[in-house]
Amino acid sequence: MATTLVLLCVMVGCQTARETQPLPAALYGGDVDSQMEFWHTLASRKLATNDEAFHGVLLYLDSQDPSGNYDARVKLLKSRKLLPADFTGRADEAVKRGTLAVPIARSLEIKGGLVMSLVGPTPRYATRELQYLGLYPLSSPNQIFSGAEFVGIIGKLDDFQHGIPAPVTSRLSEK
Repeated sequence: MATTLVLLCVMVGCQTARETQPLPAALYGGDVDSQMEFWHTLASRKLATNDEAFHGVLLYLDSQDPSGNYDARVKLLKSRKLLPADFTGRADEAVKRGTLAVPIARSLEIKGGLVMSLVGPTPRYATRELQYLGLYPLSSPNQIFSGAEFVGIIGKLDDFQHGIPAPVTSRLSEK
């Protein structure tokens, strides 16, 4: 009995969070109103999915997302080397902070410390570098983002690109 309970807890605890109600397709449109509605709606979601995050990253980088669906977004991000070639995440899975840290670090050309400069922006080291720069909160690369957290990260990236430094916080104050 105890063994069964432990196995059940381990199996359930290792599942990836998923969103059962995807955003309406109209929010992925290319016009300004659809983009504004996308950001507004995403901010109210309990979690941001891979599909939503990748659409958001493309909007941030290019001010548009020419992809018609998730598979096309992944293909585009892979072709630009913003996602690893072996990425297999599903559209409805919650985006992991490490998964998102890699395209952010690559697109902003963040070199990082010694290890990141040697091995490249892996989820672990890209997450750590974004934390160091004040663009990410202290977290694990395996943690997920709520919609509001993801929208906040995009805002911080925009400030960073325009030379506005992230607020200085100590690790002790965040605990």
